[in-house]
Amino acid sequence: MTPVQTARRIGAGARKPANWVQLVKFGLVGGSGYVVNLAVFALLVEAASVHHLVAAVAAFCVAVTNNFLWNRRWTFAGAEGHAGFQAARFFAVSLGGLGVNLAVLQLLVEAGLGEVAAQAIAVAVAMPVNFVGNKLWTFG
Repeated sequence: MTPVQTARRIGAGARKPANWVQLVKFGLVGGSGYVVNLAVFALLVEAASVHHLVAAVAAFCVAVTNNFLWNRRWTFAGAEGHAGFQAARFFAVSLGGLGVNLAVLQLLVEAGLGEVAAQAIAVAVAMPVNFVGNKLWTFG
């Protein structure tokens, strides 16, 4: 799919109310994953003195599992497809989001922001990447 086709598909999708409902559900699932991510991250960084990038990857692993299960069962419940196939795609999309997360996290930490606050912002910045990728590719 070309970038122009992708942009047209996103534009057409933005005009469908059902997609906005999915976005809200995705946001709620993401909210639960956000809490899980920050809790695991804070525990590792503050209680176990793990480096912030390593802690971010570990927190990602726990949160991505939570998010896949809830998104498959609730957000995109009507989507057809094998769970293993969807899990592989979900994880691939999530790795893209993780890349955005790690880059933003490192920039914010280097700028002097506290690690947990930087992670909170970085996870939020990565959310649109995850939604669009999962909507169009994983469950689309």
